[in-house]
Amino acid sequence: MDGIRYLLVQAIDIYMIIIVIRAVMSWFSPNPYNRFFQFLISITEPVLGRIRRFLPVSGIDFSPFIVIILLSVLRSIIIRA
Repeated sequence: MDGIRYLLVQAIDIYMIIIVIRAVMSWFSPNPYNRFFQFLISITEPVLGRIRRFLPVSGIDFSPFIVIILLSVLRSIIIRA
């Protein structure tokens, strides 16, 4: 795997971890003024918000799960290319 594909795979891995951290933090009702939580929202909401538009409204937010699946597929495609 060349350098650019390696960096893309690493960036996808880091972004998936960030999404998992945000999802877990949301279970504990964090302080909305917490800078770390605001940072997580600012870098994940553009992607999660787009996915939420296509999901039916329910009590459970499945957008992190769907984004992680899509990123895993993208990661596999990059690795195989």
